[in-house]
Amino acid sequence: MDKYQEQPHLLDRHLEGMMNSLLEIVRDSGSPPPLVHLAFKFLYIITKVRGYKRFLPLFPHEVRDLQPVLDMLAKQNPRDTETWETRYMLLLWLSMICLIPFDLARFDGNLVSVEGQARQPTMDRILEIAKCYLVVSDKARDAAAVLVSKFIVRPDVRQSRMADFLDWVLSMLSKSSSQTMEGTVIVNGMLQALAQLFKHGKREDCLPYAATVLECLDNCKLSESNQMVLRKLGMKLVQRLGLTFVKPKVAKWRYQRGRRSLAANLQAQGAAVQNQKREAAAAAAAEADDDEEYDIPGEIENVVEQLLVGLKDKDTIVRWSAAKGIGRITGRLPKELADDVIGSLLDCFSFQETDNAWHGGCLALAELGRRGLLLPSRISDVVPVMLKALTYDEKRGACSVGSNVRDAACYVCWAFARAYEPSELIPFISHISSALVIAAVFDRDVNCRRAASGTFPHGIDILTAADYFAVGNRVNCYLTISVYIAGFPEYTQPMIDHLINMKINHWDSVIRELATKALHNITPQAPEYMANVVLPRLLPLSVGSDLHTRHGAILACAEITHALWYLPCYQIYFLTVCTLIEKLSLSKMPFRGDPIIGTSFFKSPSMTSAVSALAALCNEFYINERGEADPALQDELVTQYVSELQNSEEMIRCGFSRALGALPRFLLKGRLQQVLEGLKKVTVISPEDVSFAESRRDALIAIAKVCQTVGVKGDGSQQEYVCRENVDQIYATLLTGVTDYTTDSRGDVGGWVREAAMTSLMEVTLLLVQKEAELIHANVCKQIMCWLAQQSAEKIDKFRAHAGSVFLTLLHFDHPPVPHIPHREELERIFPRWEKETLNWNAASEAFPRITQLLGLPAYQYHVLLGLSVSVGGLTETTLRYSAQSLFDYMKKIQTDPSALEGFCETLLKVFEDNLTKAALATTPRDAQAVTHGFGAVQGQELGWMISVCPLQLSSPCGSGLDDLCVSPAAQQPLWLCCALALLTLPLLQIRKTTASQVYEMLLTYSDVVDPAVMEQAMAILSDTNWEEILEVCHEPETGLCKQSNFKCTDSFLAFMSTGRIWGKEGSLQAGKQQN
Repeated sequence: MDKYQEQPHLLDRHLEGMMNSLLEIVRDSGSPPPLVHLAFKFLYIITKVRGYKRFLPLFPHEVRDLQPVLDMLAKQNPRDTETWETRYMLLLWLSMICLIPFDLARFDGNLVSVEGQARQPTMDRILEIAKCYLVVSDKARDAAAVLVSKFIVRPDVRQSRMADFLDWVLSMLSKSSSQTMEGTVIVNGMLQALAQLFKHGKREDCLPYAATVLECLDNCKLSESNQMVLRKLGMKLVQRLGLTFVKPKVAKWRYQRGRRSLAANLQAQGAAVQNQKREAAAAAAAEADDDEEYDIPGEIENVVEQLLVGLKDKDTIVRWSAAKGIGRITGRLPKELADDVIGSLLDCFSFQETDNAWHGGCLALAELGRRGLLLPSRISDVVPVMLKALTYDEKRGACSVGSNVRDAACYVCWAFARAYEPSELIPFISHISSALVIAAVFDRDVNCRRAASGTFPHGIDILTAADYFAVGNRVNCYLTISVYIAGFPEYTQPMIDHLINMKINHWDSVIRELATKALHNITPQAPEYMANVVLPRLLPLSVGSDLHTRHGAILACAEITHALWYLPCYQIYFLTVCTLIEKLSLSKMPFRGDPIIGTSFFKSPSMTSAVSALAALCNEFYINERGEADPALQDELVTQYVSELQNSEEMIRCGFSRALGALPRFLLKGRLQQVLEGLKKVTVISPEDVSFAESRRDALIAIAKVCQTVGVKGDGSQQEYVCRENVDQIYATLLTGVTDYTTDSRGDVGGWVREAAMTSLMEVTLLLVQKEAELIHANVCKQIMCWLAQQSAEKIDKFRAHAGSVFLTLLHFDHPPVPHIPHREELERIFPRWEKETLNWNAASEAFPRITQLLGLPAYQYHVLLGLSVSVGGLTETTLRYSAQSLFDYMKKIQTDPSALEGFCETLLKVFEDNLTKAALATTPRDAQAVTHGFGAVQGQELGWMISVCPLQLSSPCGSGLDDLCVSPAAQQPLWLCCALALLTLPLLQIRKTTASQVYEMLLTYSDVVDPAVMEQAMAILSDTNWEEILEVCHEPETGLCKQSNFKCTDSFLAFMSTGRIWGKEGSLQAGKQQN
């Protein structure tokens, strides 16, 4: 039944059937007692899930059921702890049977039994059972109270037994003490019986006894008891006594919004209809004035006083019961008395009261508002209290209290929104909505944030961002959701004020830090308010005496000041100054030799406009009449810029790299090698700056810019030109950038470096081609084209497209052509000139069928295959599908060409060997699947090459070739089996174990691979051997298994073992290979 706990109403249609099935067992006289008890236990479980009130009417309540139920109850032992479910269900059943419309005296008949002894009347039997179970300590006590409420109010019982029963209950209350365990049990039962009786009994029947019961209850002093349940029952009984004292009529003066019927509300449209309704309501209220003029018993004052005291109880359940009592009784009082109750209730909201009083008062206000008993005239008194409650937080020791108060205040807001017309709340809506938004975002407790995410202006937009789940994360609320909500002008200033007034001085340091970070994020929404109002308020607080306030104020000043620096107004100012410098320089203003020009070096050029301004400034003011730079000025500027390239901050490296790239030629003259060496150091990846991809990118771009600035002169000095002495160094630096596969939390950041390296390679190469093409060596050109081909085969569309564009630009450049391009004619046939602009490299369906054709060109085969291995192992479905399909098509194409197949396999093996330890280029499970499936149809001796690939796949960081090896259709080939058997000789324990398992499954699938005569022995060797033992132990089963396989696999086995060089680095593994 646990699955129905949250939605028990789903059981309703099945309850009667389940009850009848279980009661059949109970009614069967042949059922053994344990089975009967089990049936009642199941009935109790169903009742517990659905609730006894819904379950009670389903009990059969015919006359014939009375005597059997009484007899079964008579047989029960009230002290038996194992069968209390039986007694509980029998009492509930009896309470339903008691409703039969016949005088119980008719069931007595002749009260003299056969033995001549007097028999007890049925009425007395039931009453005695009820009294008996009202003083037990188990769940049957609750059912006995229900039985009393149904039984005593019967007309025949009320006349003859009600007074005596109440006397007995009150005497038990008077004699019992709530300070003892036994007394607590008795008081509990008596209070439950009285509460149920005064709830279900008619007012005219209970009224004569109400005053006496109230007096007895006062004498019990339950408010002083330490038992929470007794105080709750006492509060429940007090409110029901109060309801008995006043007439059961709904107050005519209450505020009514709309009608209970949705159809009636929809029909009542237009202002005239609304006015008519109000006039009718006013007339009805005037007519009811006379009716309401009746005497209110003096006991009501006592009842209300006890309920107001109950609102301050230390337990929530008692306060909630008292709040409901206040609402119920106020609804039956005249308007003046009800207003007095509300006035007394508002006294709970003084700061001399505890958080319990605030919580109870909020619950009572919500009940009054929900019932329409809080008139609009009182809203102006209630709203300020409610706003204080929404931010109530009182420090107690190392923590604080008040989360329950804030949660209840949210309930008050919800009740008001449902109770009043919008026009009534318009004067207060801005204050209420701001307080709710602040609670939904900045409250410390998640239940309060969720309770506050209700309805307010811009509610749909705000709730979309601050829904039930979003506000569950406190950091997300402070740093993300708050920024979005602060974008609505009506919430910006209240949110800032709340953080300053309530959160930066919070006792929890985490809240203080989050509040200051939130102020940093919100600053762009109100920069003027932050600078002119908030900061002046924070400065005195930062030197105050309270440690928490001082800490929060200092952090807030720092965060706000930092945020103000990044505001657009400051950025615009900075950009404006840079533009001014550039334009003044281009205008040739007469500032040459001015001290401000000579001393104000560009310290941190980190923006495009700043770099542009620097170039113009240098060209105009740092050059003399001879067109040269002042040596001292040049030395100081270049040395400073180069030294900043090793700064620990990445953005400073980026800025000075771009600044060096923008320097004019006269400043680089004589300093070219120093600049190139400095930029080269930026491109080197070290453990300290492995994530500085942006600085490496800008350094590579700057190298190309510097080369274009200084020009080319083959016989020139390496300090002034790109020449024979430094061209190899420049190319080596740029080619290093193409190998950058750095990744971090941002993804493949090395792609930025590779993109910049490809662009710079193209620019430098085209520069050399147009000036002195003989400086380009054949091996350098081959490296450039091969690396570009590899990048053109990789998985990221953007970088693949850029590489393809650079590749075709170099291939088809004609002024003059780029020399030494390998296989130029074949490339021009694969990539015709007319397709240079139309070929879409971003589309995997167009790019991969072209680039895989380069696998047939020996110079490009290795690099293209390396690039394809990354794409085939990628996660993007489109890239994976087209790259793998193109690779498969090429592999099928070369199946009939042994030499091409051998060359391809050798290249593939070298790719796997070279990249085993490179995480960015390591083979993946998809690569292994591609190799296995691609060669699944290859027949003959060529499979020996693929045998060499398998151990490399298995030893790679994520290899999974073995699974595909054994499930491939080619598993029936003898060479595949030899490969699998050879894997059993590896020194890697996990591979030997996995291989044995997979070969075992393969032999079960393809039973015709091995001679049936030796199959059983081969299977026994595979299953019985512990393949995780050391090599000496496993050597004998391996040899026996090879003999049983009856294959001549020497050549394949040697080809496989030739790959042992990859394990030759470790002596123990090498020794194991030699031994095998």
